Amino acid sequence: MEPIKTLPLVFEEPQGPRGPKPKPPPHLADLTPAERKARLEELGLPGFRAKQLSTHYFERLVDDPAAMTDLPAASRDELVAGLLPHLMTPLRVMEADKGATRKTLWKLFDGSLVESVLMRYPGRVTMCVSSQAGCGMACPFCATGAGGLTRNMSTAEIVEQVVAGARSLARNEVPGGPGRVSNVVFMGMGEPMANYNAVIGAVRRLTDKTPDGLGMSARGITVSTVGLVPRMKQLADEGIPVTLALSLHAPDDELRNELVPINTRFSVAETVEAAWDYARKTKRRVSIEYAMMRDINDQAWRADLLGDVLNSYGDWAWVHVNLIPLNEVPGSQFTRSRDEDTDEFVRRLEAKGIPTTVRDTRGSDIDAACGQLAAAE
Repeated sequence: MEPIKTLPLVFEEPQGPRGPKPKPPPHLADLTPAERKARLEELGLPGFRAKQLSTHYFERLVDDPAAMTDLPAASRDELVAGLLPHLMTPLRVMEADKGATRKTLWKLFDGSLVESVLMRYPGRVTMCVSSQAGCGMACPFCATGAGGLTRNMSTAEIVEQVVAGARSLARNEVPGGPGRVSNVVFMGMGEPMANYNAVIGAVRRLTDKTPDGLGMSARGITVSTVGLVPRMKQLADEGIPVTLALSLHAPDDELRNELVPINTRFSVAETVEAAWDYARKTKRRVSIEYAMMRDINDQAWRADLLGDVLNSYGDWAWVHVNLIPLNEVPGSQFTRSRDEDTDEFVRRLEAKGIPTTVRDTRGSDIDAACGQLAAAE
């Protein structure tokens, strides 16, 4: 195997030449209901209008101020500018699976690029959202990691990806008739735990009852991480029963140090123990994400080792392994595992009592790997 090249880890946002970069304008999705009211009052506008704006945004999914006819025409533009500023513009939308998969490349207010994906399945709709423009975790097989970290996204920028998907469904723009977003996975661009406060804010907005939020179930939300152990422990104490997904990708420190550089700070044992602690406290089964890479991490003995590592914690079904056929990036040394090696990996894990599935490869013909559209742009 060739030596794996890794980039330095980045935990903080890069600074502009004159200090911190400008932040997106405040949006009602960044704020609690009380803060929205206070924001309007600070602007000299009636605070009670905040609930009307929230109803338009979260419940009615309106994005045209002219349709907000319950707001006075004389102050409508000012009210919208105060709590519903424009945050992101779609640059490109690509479809696959006869329109059931839609990937959108977004341009943020400062020119940063991020991606989101809507995936419609029988009985559910999942939105995969980004939490950072770029990523500082420097995993060498990841298209996003190759570009480095541009900046963290705001709570509202994260939420807007989901609301935009909800609008598309409500307006019958996705085959299958009108629908709603039932699941959100924080598996797009970025490391969610490195933008913890904004991600938790987004989770709260997604789960707040309408019209304060989208009214989703926390059980339909999955937050992923490559293993920022302190933040995993913090999430366990938030009291929000989201699913935790740990991107493990290797069961041994020697290989994981190369594939997931954060492992040099938090070992496999520390990371898996934090995941087990999350399951123990929340009674929510943890998902172990494992990208299958040919002749790198897909050997049968590594499946056995992974099973042993996971079985060393607890005596109940606290974990589920999700094997991911690698989304190959042009020019990368990393390629997708052979089907027979993936099948043997599944067999070995199931033999050790570990529930295992192979992820559906949605959108493989539209640059499905996070970061590929942004890199091309």
